[in-house]
Amino acid sequence: MKVFDFQCSEGHINEAFICSGDEDLSRPCPECGNDSSRIISAATVVLDPISGAFPGATMKWARDREQKIKKERKVANQ
Repeated sequence: MKVFDFQCSEGHINEAFICSGDEDLSRPCPECGNDSSRIISAATVVLDPISGAFPGATMKWARDREQKIKKERKVANQ
């Protein structure tokens, strides 16, 4: 099963689970009942700050981690 986004002529956007092999890519809109057709949606991207592939994110993660360690040590020494 895959999840696809559908949009009707009224502009409503909805998701639907589609079984593999289902060739009918039009669905009734659950909000208004009009026919909706499949649209291409953007994929969700998550950057891994540890990998080094994104130097700015890696440096920010390292700074934040260093600050957190300093705070934890300060609390532990009190």
